[in-house]
Amino acid sequence: MQTRTLGRSMQVSCLGYGCMGLTQSYPPFLPKEDSIRILRRAYDQGVTFFDTAEVYGPYANEELLGEALEPVRNHVQLATKFGFDMGSGAKDQYHRPIGLDSGPEHIRRAVEGSLKRLRTDHIDLYYQHRVDPKTPIEEVAACMADLMRQGKILHWGLSEAAPATIRRAHAVCPVTAVQSEYSLWYREPERELLPALEELGIGFVPFSPLGKGMLTGRFTAKTRFAAGDFRNSIPRFSPENLAHNQQIVHLVEEMARRKGTTMARIALAWLLAQKPWIVPIPGTKSTRRLEENLGATEVSLEGADLAFMREALEHITFCGARYPEEQERLTGL
Repeated sequence: MQTRTLGRSMQVSCLGYGCMGLTQSYPPFLPKEDSIRILRRAYDQGVTFFDTAEVYGPYANEELLGEALEPVRNHVQLATKFGFDMGSGAKDQYHRPIGLDSGPEHIRRAVEGSLKRLRTDHIDLYYQHRVDPKTPIEEVAACMADLMRQGKILHWGLSEAAPATIRRAHAVCPVTAVQSEYSLWYREPERELLPALEELGIGFVPFSPLGKGMLTGRFTAKTRFAAGDFRNSIPRFSPENLAHNQQIVHLVEEMARRKGTTMARIALAWLLAQKPWIVPIPGTKSTRRLEENLGATEVSLEGADLAFMREALEHITFCGARYPEEQERLTGL
């Protein structure tokens, strides 16, 4: 698989693997041995960039990734995240922490826990999962610089941060990557975030690049999600909005037909075509879907294809927010 560079020097596979769904948000979850098998299969297929977080599980996702990739640790890049209050802080309806803590002492405890669970002596990319309004971003950046000097992390980044915050952080300790949602059905980063990252030389890692499954064509207007599925709380997936939002499915389906490929590959190839420093991290619990996703690297969208899609997107409106209100309040700080 081809590689891409995040920030100044972090080389990763051009598609990564988002691990969250193996332990959180999208039940039913695989047995442990099956999860390990698919992670190792991803590596065998050329994926070297794996994304996790202490809050996924919590902790179970890091433990799973650490066990699966321990035999090839020196050949992969591990990204994980800190910043949620994992103790008695506020939680959402799915019992996931939404309280934040990025105080330096909290970060130092968090990094030690992640290192242990990931079975490694360093983290390749350490993200602040959400900006903590109680802790100046300059203090967080200074703590990251200290962890780099100690060799505990090699690079750092931010997730769901506003451009102004990224600029302040980058001025203290250079940021390698920023993570946020970005796909054909959520293009908000194009307005301010992507221009700022290009100016600063920071890489971009889109999560939910397949629109939480929407862009694969799996869901119809009549789809209903299982109990415990995070999509039940997302306004865009509500029954009253799902039918309207099928417009984007029709566009991707049409382009897949034109190119003789699958919808997932079109959605990922579109992201790869936007900027050379964009590295999507699709997740899956299916080996078949994994191989389908990775096939996106072989899909070439020409200028005419991209122009057709851009024009069509201008005439599509979406109903419903991308997050429930309590989650959206944590973003863009």
